[in-house]
Amino acid sequence: MTARASAILLGSRPQGETGAMARLLTTENGLVAAYVAGGRGRQMRAVMVPGNRVAAEFTTRPGTQLPFARLELEQSRAALMTEPLPAAAIQWACALTAAVLPERQAYPALPEALDALLEAIAIAPSARGWVSGLAAYEALLLSELGYGGQAPPPAADWAAQLAMLGILEGQLATYLLAGDRRDVMGARKLLTERLARIG
Repeated sequence: MTARASAILLGSRPQGETGAMARLLTTENGLVAAYVAGGRGRQMRAVMVPGNRVAAEFTTRPGTQLPFARLELEQSRAALMTEPLPAAAIQWACALTAAVLPERQAYPALPEALDALLEAIAIAPSARGWVSGLAAYEALLLSELGYGGQAPPPAADWAAQLAMLGILEGQLATYLLAGDRRDVMGARKLLTERLARIG
């Protein structure tokens, strides 16, 4: 059985000698884990970057639960990984999404919202242009998973935006990242430390 979908690559880890286990966010199937043959090879290095939008072809073989995936790059965000603040934001948003969403359960609003956030991080001249989008995405994620979530403050008020991120951090740690998922908060703390330096 084969299916095609546009997806956001949330992360990957090595599997075998050259393969990778990828976690992808799709509109129709939500979070999907799949094996990517050659995912650690030189040809796939530019594709296997968190935040990239890819065209994914999933193949499921009878008797196996984990699909195989072939990925083709649709939009690269790899260049942003050389900039500390955008890289921290992308890694946080992708790690958070991968950690808290259940597999194979669709949340149609999330892929579009995450893609919009990643695009804002890519085109904004500074963090002031995308921090409100990050707060809105975190609030949407909390809301979609049944924990409410507050609307972010106006984009012009930097102090209020940082305060909102602090409130959301507490909610994320309490409701979504408690227990064995708490280590994901390290990426959030790195991001908020870098944002606080902007002042």
